[in-house]
Amino acid sequence: MTDPEDREQQAGITRRLLYYLNAPVADYCRLRGVLPAPGAVRIAIRAGDDENGRNFLYEVPNDTVTPYYIPGLLRTVLTGPQVYSSSEVSEVMGMTLIRLSPEEITPDPEPEQGRALTVVHALSGPGEDENPFLIGFLMHGEGLLRLYVQRPDRPGIIGADIHLTETPATALIASLPTLIREEQYQRPAPDDPHCDLLVNLTNW
Repeated sequence: MTDPEDREQQAGITRRLLYYLNAPVADYCRLRGVLPAPGAVRIAIRAGDDENGRNFLYEVPNDTVTPYYIPGLLRTVLTGPQVYSSSEVSEVMGMTLIRLSPEEITPDPEPEQGRALTVVHALSGPGEDENPFLIGFLMHGEGLLRLYVQRPDRPGIIGADIHLTETPATALIASLPTLIREEQYQRPAPDDPHCDLLVNLTNW
C-alpha cells in the first residue's frame, strides 16, 4: 500500500471501527479485524454464535464512501438478504470474501451512540493531555449531546449542547472552541452542577 490517500482511508476506517471491538456491528455479528488490500479495505466479521458462526471478509473499494459510512454499510449488509454474483465471492484465509459495491447499498442510519462517538472522538484527539478541551459528555434528551469543555485561557467548565445529526457536524465541531466564547450563546447553568455556564448550539 503505497498511495497516501489509500493509507489515510485505511487508517480512518480502522479508527472508526475500533468501537465495534466491544459492541456488535449488528445482531450476532462482531468485528474481527480491518485488513488492507490493493485499492480497498477489508472488514472481518464473525457472524453467528461461537459454535455455529462463520467468518466473512467484506471488501470496500477505497474512495467509494467515507469512513463514517462504513458501519452503516455493514449493518445494511448484515441485517438484510443480499444477493452476490460468483465474481464477487471468493475465499481468503479461511473466510468468505465478499466484494461490496457501496454505490448500490443504502447505509443503515447511524444510531445515537455512534453519532455521539463521532463527536467525542473528534474533540478528544491526541496531544491534548496537558491542556484538554473536552473533559466530559452526557447524552440527554432526544438526540442531544452535552459536551463539557474547558477554555485554556479561562477557569471554569462550559456545557455545550449540540444536536446529534445524521451526518457528522464537522463545521460545528471545528468551530466549537470559538463558539463557546460568544456571549450570545451563553447562559447560566442552575440545573447542572457539572458546569459553570451553558452554551446552546442546538440551532447552529
